[in-house]
Amino acid sequence: MNVRRLIPATAVAGAAVLGLTTLSACSSSDAAGGGSDGKLDVVASFYPMQYLAEEIGGSHVSVTTLTKPGAEPHDLELSPKQIGSLSDADYILYLKGIQPAVDDAVGQAGVKNTVDAASLTTLEDHGTEVDGHDHGHDEGEDHEGEDHEGEDHDHEGEEAGADPHIWLDPVKYAEVAKGVGKSLEKADPDHASDYRENTAKLVGELDSLDKAYASGLKDTATKTFITTHSAFGYLAERYGLTQEGIAGIDPEAEPSPARINEIHAVAEKNEATTVFFETLASDKTAATLAKDLGLETDVLDPLEGITGKSKGADYLEVMKSNLTALQKALGAK
Repeated sequence: MNVRRLIPATAVAGAAVLGLTTLSACSSSDAAGGGSDGKLDVVASFYPMQYLAEEIGGSHVSVTTLTKPGAEPHDLELSPKQIGSLSDADYILYLKGIQPAVDDAVGQAGVKNTVDAASLTTLEDHGTEVDGHDHGHDEGEDHEGEDHEGEDHDHEGEEAGADPHIWLDPVKYAEVAKGVGKSLEKADPDHASDYRENTAKLVGELDSLDKAYASGLKDTATKTFITTHSAFGYLAERYGLTQEGIAGIDPEAEPSPARINEIHAVAEKNEATTVFFETLASDKTAATLAKDLGLETDVLDPLEGITGKSKGADYLEVMKSNLTALQKALGAK
């Protein structure tokens, strides 16, 4: 992530100490912990993790998210109350590498059942631009049998430059779902069979989504799409597309004049029709570039949060809307 997003460790540590000290006696209405209703108290870092926890946990979990709907997750700053809620949780699900404040606070919380979604699949370095080619990852790699819970991971996802947007690839998201299901079984063995059933259902839905993308994007007039936020590297790689990000993985970074010139050339060469922007950031850059090139604009939602602007009610619906938008922009036949 962008260096400017990093929050000083001393500040986070201080807040963590304050949160853990003053909020240990909070009621369940003020914090994620408590379990008075008999449910597993789950804290999810942001929407893609919340969706997994709710779909797999079902009626046996009570899920709280650290990132409010409509908030840009990368810049999240945690309040002492939120940090306190982490220490009271029964189970934490987060994605290391996308929210530095969460990464630090989770480390301070010391909750036994803490799962880093990045450890359940393989992360890659897509950088600012994505060429759509194989980056050395074996897409058939299966992590289902691995036990990641409670471990210290020295995996590729923790290296600088690794792209954390794994949920935008249905295949990788399914890998993560399997790992989350297994970890919930261990955290709450009394309801293990239900977690297995819910996981299988979700993985089946993600498999159907993958097939829809593969079929829907197989025959298109162009394979190149332009987006303000380079969040779609895994999706592009999975379905043989080329993502041309205006400003890189940081959704609020300003593109350089040189990069703008490159985008102009790429758009003309590849007959691009659309400049995509996202729901949680300004569309100013996309609108300006589209106007200069005589192109259209449309939403390609990176699903970092669900808002009123999101074209659907949940992950699956928004991903289907994204597919429709890509088909239109790429001239699917």
